[in-house]
Amino acid sequence: MWKEEDNKLRRNLTFKDFKQAMHFMQQVADVAEEMNHHPWWSNVYNKIEIELTTHDAGNIITDKDIKLAQRIDQIYDQITASEE
Repeated sequence: MWKEEDNKLRRNLTFKDFKQAMHFMQQVADVAEEMNHHPWWSNVYNKIEIELTTHDAGNIITDKDIKLAQRIDQIYDQITASEE
C-alpha cells in the first residue's frame, strides 16, 4: 500500500527472492523510461523501498507519480501472482 509522507508516495515491497526483486526492478525501469519519470528506490535482497515525487514540480506529488505508482502496482501484482 502506498503512503503519502513528506510530499512523496512511498511503498515497501517484498518478493520471494533477490531474482524476483530484480525482475520487478527491470520491468519498472522500462516503464519509468517510457514515462520519463524515475523513482528513487533501494533494494536489499528481496526487499525494495520506493519513493515517488516530481522534482520538476518542486518535489511534490503529481499525476506523474500517481500514474507511475499504478503501473508499479500492476507489475508487482503480475510478478507475485504466481506465488498465490
